[in-house]
Amino acid sequence: MEIKKITVLGAGLMGHGIAQVAAQIGKYDVTMRDIEQRFIDNGINMIRTSLQKFVSKGQITETEMNETLARIHTTLDLKQAVSNADLIIEAVPENIELKKTTFREVDVYVPKHAIIASNTSSVSITELASATKRPEKVAGMHFFNPPQLMKLIEIIKGAKTSDETIQTIQEVAQKMEKETVLVKKDTPGFIVNRILIPALNEAVALLWEDIATKEDIDKAIKLGLNWPMGPLMLLDYIGADTTLAIAEVLQHELDEKFHPHPGLKQMVKANLLGRKTGKGFYDWTQK
Repeated sequence: MEIKKITVLGAGLMGHGIAQVAAQIGKYDVTMRDIEQRFIDNGINMIRTSLQKFVSKGQITETEMNETLARIHTTLDLKQAVSNADLIIEAVPENIELKKTTFREVDVYVPKHAIIASNTSSVSITELASATKRPEKVAGMHFFNPPQLMKLIEIIKGAKTSDETIQTIQEVAQKMEKETVLVKKDTPGFIVNRILIPALNEAVALLWEDIATKEDIDKAIKLGLNWPMGPLMLLDYIGADTTLAIAEVLQHELDEKFHPHPGLKQMVKANLLGRKTGKGFYDWTQK
């Protein structure tokens, strides 16, 4: 099945980036929908800023920037957003009830052939698919932050996802110049977060037990494992609250071994979430 029109639900941190990649690299006709105009305005501003960076680095021309922006349409109306889309990529907040409600509503308005994909990092694709009458056309399409720069998409097969759906999503990802991995079983955390979250949790434990300074923990992992940034700095980028939420899903759904460290819970209680609140393990107010 050929995909021509893509709708992205959510103009936030991930949504605007996905919309940009679909329009800029994939050359798709894109509609970005959110529930308030200020979220849409903010998303479009972030897309414009990102494209301007590419222009100033000489990676795209001014004309290409304007063509990309012209391919992105916005709306507050869900029915209008999805009623002639071939692929819907849901990027609403990581809340299972909110996501299920969204899937239920989308299923009513989209054409019969359309695929509904979720950018979730932890919610069960099978459960989201059960909110629709087309579970074979529902899959996970997990982008990484920022989608404009990160090469990977995890494609997740739900219990009833068809091979044709997976193949179509792989083709779309290829057109967006992304690399894909296939998660054959719908499991919490998929591949990346299942390995990453315990590593971040251990970094918090090392700091909390006063075994090393945050700078040395980050330096050790950067230089010893060749990570582009250390785990505590990465935690500040992801957000302690998001990390805790994923850890709790892994603990609850998979195994007690994923239980979050008390230090991580403490950070969240103190609202030291990282970049989004200005302070986390590091102080972001000066940077």
